[in-house]
This record gives sequence, structure tokens and C-alpha cells, in this order.
Amino acid sequence: MPYDTDPRLLRAFTAVADALHFTRAAAGLHVAQQALSRDIRRLERELGATLFVRTTRQVALTPDGQRLLPYARRVLSAQDELAAAFRPAPERPLLVDVRAPVGTADRVLAAARERVADSVELVARFHSGLAGAAPEVADGRLDVSFGRLAALLAGVRDWLSHQPVRLERMAVLLPEEHPLAARSAVPLARLAGETLYAGAGNPRTAEWTELAARLFEGRGIAMAAPFPEIEGSQEFVRVVRKRGWSVLASEEFIEVPGMVLRPLVEPVPLSPVSMVWRRGLRHPGLDALRAVVREGGARHGWLTPPGDAWWLPEADARVMGISG
Repeated sequence: MPYDTDPRLLRAFTAVADALHFTRAAAGLHVAQQALSRDIRRLERELGATLFVRTTRQVALTPDGQRLLPYARRVLSAQDELAAAFRPAPERPLLVDVRAPVGTADRVLAAARERVADSVELVARFHSGLAGAAPEVADGRLDVSFGRLAALLAGVRDWLSHQPVRLERMAVLLPEEHPLAARSAVPLARLAGETLYAGAGNPRTAEWTELAARLFEGRGIAMAAPFPEIEGSQEFVRVVRKRGWSVLASEEFIEVPGMVLRPLVEPVPLSPVSMVWRRGLRHPGLDALRAVVREGGARHGWLTPPGDAWWLPEADARVMGISG
């Protein structure tokens, strides 16, 4: 047996030995039948032995072919083990919290999935605000999340890297019968005397509640009383409809039957969205997410404030790299 026999020839041999049919063996190897026959003849020349008896009706192993078969299988098995030992380990799934199946984070995730190889998995979680997700990112239970970075405690932020994503315009979700529902946009001053739900009572979305409190201050807008954490869009819809709340939201929001979403204006309040991940994290899925964010900012002006009057706390403006 020559020491430098090409394993490809042994694969051709074992394929024919298993199928006892050249056409079916060639199809299984995804090669032309002529190429397969050529490889078998070459192997026979190298070994100085006839491996198959061919007739018009059947193919059978010769005694030399039967003798070679177990050795060929062991050689090919060893080659497969060698290849596996040096094959890069598959990337673990990247766990990404996008909060809800709508909006900026969900859009970024969908675009990133189109950029990565099939072997790279980006798993969505629709669960938390950044206040709840950030500690999980810091200790490795979650990989990536989105939200308002400026509201996080410094001790948590020290463990995170971040990238500004978008300045989302804020809106109000109103019952269809509300007097303001007929307007195409709602000036903030028209909300004076109104009570809006903004997640009070849910510690996992505390950064949103705190942003709402800043927006409502001095404008006569009241915060709805604290309510236990609402998990899932279906339960959110049920509770909001039952309690008849108006809701502070972003312009891209889940659909709630019986309610309408209206943008807020005069000024346009902005909700800053950053992407955060654990310092030192490396993953092709993260690379894809960051590339989508960069391109979104450049192509769609995600980080450009609207031309008309707008509102954003100074600390958030610094984090997002803009000036008032």
C-alpha cells in the first residue's frame, strides 16, 4: 500500500463498495460517474490489485477489495477525526434583548441576521428595559441589549461598552374616543391635565419612567400610579385596554386594538437608544449588529435631531454625542 495514497481515492472506493453501483455511488459523492471510475482505476494501479468485478448487470468486490475495505474505513475515520480536531468551534448563540418585536432594536437585529453566516445564531429575547437587562449583560447572562444608557448607575456602566443607535421620537398612545385622538400630532402642552402610563412600578424599565418624569415635569402631565411589571405584548394590551390608560410610547410601537398612536410635537421629545454589550465581548453577531447600527445612522440619520424644536436631557445628549 503506497504511503501517499490520496484519501479521495479511498472515499471513492468505499462509496462504490457500499452501493455496489457506480452511478449511485457517483451521485452520493456529487461527482461524474466517469470521474469516479477514473479514481477507482487509479487506486487499482497504485495497489497493483483489482478491487471490483464489473459486469453489465452487477458490481462486486474482489477478495482484494474485501481485504482493503476495513483498512480504508479506518483511514477515512482517522482523517475525519483529524479534520474535526482542527475545525474552528462553532460560535455560541448571541443572546440579544430587543424589548419588543417592533422598533429600532428589532430592526437592527433583523438586518444583522441577514449579514451573518448560517452557522451564526442571534437569538432574540423580548423581555426587558435596559435597567433590567444591563446587570445581566455585565455578568454574562445576556450579550446585547438596547436602551437609554445615561440612566444606568456608573458601577454598571463600567462593565459595558456601548454604541449610540438612534434618537427615537416619542409619541402618545390614546384610546380612540380620546379628544386628542383625532389630531395627527399632539403638542405637549395639550397633555396638561392628562395622566399617562410610563412603566412606573416596573424596575426593569426604570430608565423609561425616569425619562418620562423629566418630560412631564413643569408641564402638568401626571404619571400613572405604579403597577406591577407587565410581561409580554398580549398582557400589555389587555391591561392597557382594561384600565383605559393613555401611554407614553415611541413612534414605532406595538399595535393596540381600540387605541391610536400619535407623535408628540412642540417640542419633539426624543428617546435615546444605545446598544450595550459586555466589555471585551467578541462575536461575529456583535460585529454584524455594530455594522448595521453604523450604516443606519449614516443612511437614515438616526442620530440627527429633527429640524424643529426637540427635547432631550443634557446627560442623554452627551451620551449620544449631540449638542442642543
